Amino acid sequence: MTEAGRTEAVAPGAANAAGAAAPARRRAPVPLTREQRGALTRFGVAALAATALFGPILYYMVLHWNAVPDYSHGFLVAPLAGFFAWGRRGDLRRAKIDPSWWGIVPLAVGTAALTVGRLGTELTSMRSAYVLTLMGIVLLVLGKSIFRILLFPLAFLFLMVPLPQSLVNVVAFPLQLIAADWAVQVLYLLNVPALREGNIIHLPETQLFVADACSGIRSLMALITLGIVFAYYFRRSWLQRIVLVASAIPIAIVVNAFRVAATGILTYKFGQRAAEGLIHELQGMITFGGAFLLLLAEAWLLGKLWPDPPRRPRPTGSPA
Repeated sequence: MTEAGRTEAVAPGAANAAGAAAPARRRAPVPLTREQRGALTRFGVAALAATALFGPILYYMVLHWNAVPDYSHGFLVAPLAGFFAWGRRGDLRRAKIDPSWWGIVPLAVGTAALTVGRLGTELTSMRSAYVLTLMGIVLLVLGKSIFRILLFPLAFLFLMVPLPQSLVNVVAFPLQLIAADWAVQVLYLLNVPALREGNIIHLPETQLFVADACSGIRSLMALITLGIVFAYYFRRSWLQRIVLVASAIPIAIVVNAFRVAATGILTYKFGQRAAEGLIHELQGMITFGGAFLLLLAEAWLLGKLWPDPPRRPRPTGSPA
C-alpha cells in the first residue's frame, strides 16, 4: 500500500476522533421555504391591519398603564411575549404551515367581545378582543402547529389588559383588611400599641389609613406576572408551574402586611412623615424586592425537592 493509501485509510478514524473531541458545531438556521415566507407575509399584513383597527383602544390602554401604577408592568408584557416567541424560533422554522378554519372561533369571540365592549363601554373586553384576534389570525393563517408553539406568548398578552375597576374594588378591600389585621398582629408582637378599626390602624398619636394603594394589589399583579415567567423558564411540569404561580398570591399578601407593619413602626417612632413621600416609596421597592427574592428562592427550592424529569435527547443524525 502506498503512503497515500495509508493516509486515506487512517484519515477517517482520525476525523472521527477529532469530531468526538471537538464541540458540536451550532447548526445553521434552516432557510424559510417559499410557503413559509408567503404565510408570514399574509400573517404580517393581517396582524398590522388588526393593530391599526384596534389602534385607539391600544393607545388608551398604554395611557392607562402610565396613569395607574398598578398596571405599570403592562409595558413589559408585549416585549416579554415577543422574547418568548423568539426563543421558539427553531421550532417555528420546523413547524408545518397548516391553516385551520378553527381560527374563525377566536376571531368570532374577539369580534363579539369588541362589540359588547363598544355597546357597554367596557374597556377590558375591547382590549382582550385584540389578543383574541391575534390568536385567530395565527390559527387561520399559520395553522395549528404554529398556534400550539405560540400559545403561551399569545396567552401571556392577556396580562397587559387592565382588570375591570369593579373587580379590582371587590379584591382590593379584603386585601386592605388582611394587610391591616396582620400588620397589627406584628405590631403587637413588637410591643407597639395599635388598634385596628376596619382598614384604619390607630396609633398613640396618629393613625394609618390602609388605602387602595396599600392593599398590595400592585405587587400582587406584578408578582403573578413574574411567577408566570419563572414557571415558564424554570419548570417543565404543568403542576409545578401552577404551584409556583399560585404561591405568588400568599407571598404578595404576607410581604405587603409586613410593609404596612414597618410603616406603622416608623410612624410610631418618627411621626407621620415617615409614612409619606420618598420613605414610603422606598419601602414599597424594598418589600417588592423581598417578595421577588422569596419567589426566586421558592423556584430554586422547588427544583431541589421536586426535580423535573430528564429531557429526552434529540437525535443528532440519521442512524448509520
